[in-house]
Amino acid sequence: MSPTGFAHGSIVDLRYVLTDGRIEMCWPCRVVQDSDAFVALFIAAGSRYKANPKRTAAQKRADAGPALTVSEFLWRADTLRLMIPGRPHSVWLFWTTNQDGRKLNKLFVNMEEPFRRTPLGFDTQDHTLDIVMQPDLSWTWRDEEELRNHIQEGFFTADLAQAARDEGLRVVDEIRRGAHPCTNGWADWAPEKGWSIPTVSANWATTPPTFWDRRSWAYPVG
Repeated sequence: MSPTGFAHGSIVDLRYVLTDGRIEMCWPCRVVQDSDAFVALFIAAGSRYKANPKRTAAQKRADAGPALTVSEFLWRADTLRLMIPGRPHSVWLFWTTNQDGRKLNKLFVNMEEPFRRTPLGFDTQDHTLDIVMQPDLSWTWRDEEELRNHIQEGFFTADLAQAARDEGLRVVDEIRRGAHPCTNGWADWAPEKGWSIPTVSANWATTPPTFWDRRSWAYPVG
């Protein structure tokens, strides 16, 4: 990594770090753009990524104990992940390809911790609530009930949940006004033809995680 960020085309790890420091998920990504103001990462269809089995808040509480084994899965759609330093969300662009060519399928606004830089790439933690937005800018919430469950089970504070909703509505407004970076021509972006499918680094699970400085506000103790 250079003093100003990762070079275009380099391979980095994007990790979801749980409150206790365990790595919940890790994707291998190509750096499309990295600056002090904006980061764009590409996850290629066919990439193998690491993940814990998806569980509800109630399942997490019932299974509190030894960590589950992280497994490997296959990513199925070309995805561009756009992140803004200091903002608690990312925007994911998904494409489909058929006989008529390549077309934007949907946008996905993921509420999460603001990202932190690591020697491997970037760390964050998912905040459960999402927005699915169609190319015509119609949109719906996703996982609202599960967000409420995370509060009830003691994983998230009510303040965090409200902040996540507020951030989601803020992003929708910015996209509809053309004021969000994801509206700056990224719908027509395509990966470079010479890019192979990357793999996660050998140290994805052993490199110490980074932590959000607002954990005590966001996550109840215990």
